[in-house]
Amino acid sequence: MTKPAAPRFQPPAIDKLPEDIRTRILAVQEKSGFVPNVFLTLAYRPDEFRAFFAYHDALMEKDSGLTKAEREMIVVATSSANQCHYCVIAHGAILRIRAKNPQIADQIAVNYRKADITPRQRAMLDFAMKVSRAANEVSEADFAEIASHGFSEDDIWDIAAISAFFALSNRLANVTAMRPNDEFYMMGRLPKQG
Repeated sequence: MTKPAAPRFQPPAIDKLPEDIRTRILAVQEKSGFVPNVFLTLAYRPDEFRAFFAYHDALMEKDSGLTKAEREMIVVATSSANQCHYCVIAHGAILRIRAKNPQIADQIAVNYRKADITPRQRAMLDFAMKVSRAANEVSEADFAEIASHGFSEDDIWDIAAISAFFALSNRLANVTAMRPNDEFYMMGRLPKQG
């Protein structure tokens, strides 16, 4: 197996990062047992790291009409369409854990239209995909369709914003050749041991 080339944009060592960024990275490491590569890659530009994760948290960590698993479904489906290796694998792991379903992330990444999801979730992903792939074509008919599945105006904003935000993330991950950590591949597939 050929080892990937070293990343083009090398971040400073963790101990050389600004304190707030170092603290966040070490907290993630403490919780998960490893440092996801997205944190290290984005640490290359500290101000953008802060802005990225502030918006990420605002979109992905709040309580609203979308569950946290549904938010991850949006990330996995749109990241697959954008051919983002990192985000499909990393967020697929988070989706498996949040949905408590070891198969759902693979199903959504390959073809969400055939996945074991509800008609409401399929409508959510249809809208997210349109935002991701052809936002200029979003019309009143699209808003009427998604609203018919019980999504509020705020939910629709969230679906669009998550799709748009991860389009940015997907492009940065691809440009930087960001690789998923090995730990992501098995997360949420088997019951925790011990």
